Amino acid sequence: MVRERIIIDTDPGVDDAIAIWLALASPELDVLGITAVAGNVPLEATLANACKVVGLTGRTDVPIFAGASRPLIREQVFGKYAHIGAFSPEWVPDSTLLPEQEHAVDFLVRTTRQAAADNNPITLCSIGPMTNLALALRFHPDVARGIKQIVSMSCAFTALGNRVPWADFNVYADPHAADIVFSSGVPLVIMPLDMTFQALIQAEQIDEIERSGGEPGKAMAALLRTFDRNEVARFGREGGPIHDATVISWLLKPELFQSASVRVGVEVTGKTAGYVFADFYHKLDEPDNALVMREIDEQGFLSLIADRLRCYGLEATTGLEATTGLEATTGLEATTGLEATTGSEAVTGSEVINSSEER
Repeated sequence: MVRERIIIDTDPGVDDAIAIWLALASPELDVLGITAVAGNVPLEATLANACKVVGLTGRTDVPIFAGASRPLIREQVFGKYAHIGAFSPEWVPDSTLLPEQEHAVDFLVRTTRQAAADNNPITLCSIGPMTNLALALRFHPDVARGIKQIVSMSCAFTALGNRVPWADFNVYADPHAADIVFSSGVPLVIMPLDMTFQALIQAEQIDEIERSGGEPGKAMAALLRTFDRNEVARFGREGGPIHDATVISWLLKPELFQSASVRVGVEVTGKTAGYVFADFYHKLDEPDNALVMREIDEQGFLSLIADRLRCYGLEATTGLEATTGLEATTGLEATTGLEATTGSEAVTGSEVINSSEER
């Protein structure tokens, strides 16, 4: 079996955690590393959450890296539950895993350059604001040759946004970063809210995952119950979406999705910064730059998550290790006003700008 080599760039986050557990439970995927970025919560919390999430699987072979602590230009915004910070041990137990010393951007640059040299490009799974990816592509454009594709949970086209009416949170949190990524020429696959809102997990499905999914299954259930995602007024029925897990699911079973090739672009200024257009009817004389998912097989998607998480329950009862088959910049100033470095100084500071807005 040829395994898909991936890096997960993330701001955990409930659905980020589920996406990571799904990826680590799937032997088709070779997770080379996890890069944390500020987003749902400040960087310190996303990094701590990443360590907790990976630590719960026993996968000590998966390195975790700290990335950007703030967006490129805009005032910082966080998710609705930023005040809670890192996951409580009541939901996800604390971990002894520690992040690597190398900065996330340096890791991305080093790994994708090596992938280009080996003629074995890597898939980047973007399930948070795109600041880390943008820094790598902006200051080291040659790394694009080592990237097979960027699969991103982002954008809201026919659906209203989840943070503001015109945008999804991942783009809204750093629209300038999204603009750099979308304009990079790297093949782009987008999981928009229009599609993720179609797949809602129900209470009985959460109960089943809690029973059969080992420690990650219990943690997933605790998170989904604590951070209730039911919006009957919006969805017309009970249940809540698991946005970020669609990225991993598409890699595993693309047949669960229907898509369209379109041109997308990001608004970076004004009141509607973060708005992303999609030229579904090809009104513009511009080439397509993204494959956008339009529909999802809801039950196929939810069954995939439940089926894969069962491996953690089997490990708990059989004593098998959770390895899924594995053995255990430039110095220029950025036009955005940030220091451009090799990544070791690229917006890693602990300073955060709090926002009263809610996701």
